[in-house]
Amino acid sequence: MFGAKTMGIVIKLAPRFREARRELEDMLGERARGVEFVESLSEVTFSSGDKLVVVGDDRDILQTLHSVFCNDIGVLAVSKEATRGFLSQCMLDDLSEALERLQKGQYTTESLRALEVRIDGGGPYIAFNDAALFAQTSATLVEYSLHVDGELIWRDVADGIIIATPLGSSGYSLSVGGPLIHQGANALAISPVNSIDITRRPIVVSGGSTIVIEDISSRSGVETIIDGFLRIPIEGEMVVTSFQPPVKYIRLEGLSHIASKIEKKLHLAEELLDAPPSVKLILKTIQYEGPLSYSQLLKKTMLPERTLRHALSILLSRRIIARVPLARDARHKIYYIPGVHQVTDLRQGE
Repeated sequence: MFGAKTMGIVIKLAPRFREARRELEDMLGERARGVEFVESLSEVTFSSGDKLVVVGDDRDILQTLHSVFCNDIGVLAVSKEATRGFLSQCMLDDLSEALERLQKGQYTTESLRALEVRIDGGGPYIAFNDAALFAQTSATLVEYSLHVDGELIWRDVADGIIIATPLGSSGYSLSVGGPLIHQGANALAISPVNSIDITRRPIVVSGGSTIVIEDISSRSGVETIIDGFLRIPIEGEMVVTSFQPPVKYIRLEGLSHIASKIEKKLHLAEELLDAPPSVKLILKTIQYEGPLSYSQLLKKTMLPERTLRHALSILLSRRIIARVPLARDARHKIYYIPGVHQVTDLRQGE
């Protein structure tokens, strides 16, 4: 891609940021020379040692990791603004300094632990954050058996179950009471979601474990959700192992705000501990379905309108979610999670 250069740098802009390209080039000045700006990676061929800078939210970053995980490159995640997002290493305003550090080699890389998920013998599907098992209809219980390395751990009836990597342990897994795992740990978190057994607790297993979920049943269909955006119906069993893909994650000392993000995540988890089940259900639904209107939430959660309005008011007052009006009808609102979903993407309609 970059001819004789020993290292190439590609900046991938989420489509909604395309108008910011000229502004970025002006801001970067001389550092923009030799840097390739793209919106799609479909025609990009990477060489070992290249660097990919992804400008977007957590979902943009995860989707990019899915498309490049087989490449021996480093990925630097950049967000436009301070958010609840956990994956970004710096803000867009810091991009010039970040590029200077990349060009001077002033950074560290770390391997990412990913999940390899096989569903009913099909796959594998790759997850960088988590693989979750839920009923296709919200507020519907799922029965299942959990095995780790051939040993039956439990049989359970719950809203679902989440298997998270260290990277994903700071996401939805944490909000349902799962542990926060250090990025360097060779471990996975398994967290039941609202089990009817009050003694059921999340567990941490070795990163080398084979996790099997079987004996799955529910009144509605059941699906596996990969990293919050890929959904696969499941009937028989889900087998999960982990591995380290060639792609590396770039860390920039001093620009990253990991400590403050951990504090925010823990604060969010604490806020949810005393929240009514309806609040957790709505947050879970938005996390795994994406931005939704009031009518869509009513249909998917099957909550009474009064309960839904009360739960939404709690989430809005705590600034865990936000809402924007539809461009075509300001009377209708779309509910979303700041830092996970971008406002500019939500104004087109239900």
